[in-house]
Amino acid sequence: MADPDISRVEVIRSAQLGDLPHGFLGRTGGVSTGDVAGLQVGLNAGDDDAAVIENRRRALAAACPGARLVTVKQVHSPDAVIADAPWPEDSRPEADAIVTATPGLALAIVTADCAPVLLADREAGVVGAAHAGWRGAFGGVLGNAIAKMEELGAERSRIKAAIGPNIACPSYEVDDGFRDGFLQQDIENRRFFSDGKPGHWQFDLEAYAAARLRKAGISQVDCLGLDTYPDDARFYSHRRSVHRGEPTYGRQFSMISL
Repeated sequence: MADPDISRVEVIRSAQLGDLPHGFLGRTGGVSTGDVAGLQVGLNAGDDDAAVIENRRRALAAACPGARLVTVKQVHSPDAVIADAPWPEDSRPEADAIVTATPGLALAIVTADCAPVLLADREAGVVGAAHAGWRGAFGGVLGNAIAKMEELGAERSRIKAAIGPNIACPSYEVDDGFRDGFLQQDIENRRFFSDGKPGHWQFDLEAYAAARLRKAGISQVDCLGLDTYPDDARFYSHRRSVHRGEPTYGRQFSMISL
């Protein structure tokens, strides 16, 4: 018999990743209340611990049923790690990408505007999950995740990637200093910025992350084009919560397993 609690959880999947267990989740189908109402899975959101545990259970059962959850301490770094078993909560490594060749592990990252990226080389039996905010993407977290996948036998030519819900260009205002840093990295990065109000620009994080994947040799990239900022019924958004003056903000999961 289907679990009605699980059936209410929205799981967004990528055609690129096919029937591989995976999913990008939002806030639909959870038990948290207040400013973080919904499927809030973050440990540092001021949420009730019991609600977070139940939300994580539902997310895992909906996206990667039967798998064991693997998470890291995300710090907006370029670092990627290999997992062959879940880490104890108090000894999770600091990293922003996880890869594995071990079946039954659900690699999960949390986001609230940053770009979640799921990767898979099905032939090699290697998958990965990356938290690609602007700092991580700029610093090379996606290339480092791919390199870790190669250590486990993956080949870049076979890796497929999907970029899930993140803050989109119309919602992501940045200043001249932000843009200047990207232009110093590569003048061609100007294509990821469109005109905003004086002294400001609109930044396309999803397109930038996709370009970094392609530059790393990943030709099959699925950009889902889902904006976290305007859709408060469906997704959590850090920037939206700041603009509204809310005391905290929720986080959503993206996960993949073999």
